[in-house]
Amino acid sequence: MTIQPGQIYRSCDPRGGPRIRISSYIPGHARAHVVDAHAGKRFRQILVTALHADATTRDGRSRRTGYVLEVDP
Repeated sequence: MTIQPGQIYRSCDPRGGPRIRISSYIPGHARAHVVDAHAGKRFRQILVTALHADATTRDGRSRRTGYVLEVDP
């Protein structure tokens, strides 16, 4: 999976959660800089291992943690 600025991810938490947008990422780094997808505020860093391309695990179960890719620019 290629992480690029502008991608939008939604929370995998079944209770709901924030949507985030990648603001910057340097390939090979362990963290990506993200902001709130709607307002563009709440700058923070997130581990790249928490970003997923698919909403299901290898076993076919729904993910419960992390973020799944929603919109790819």
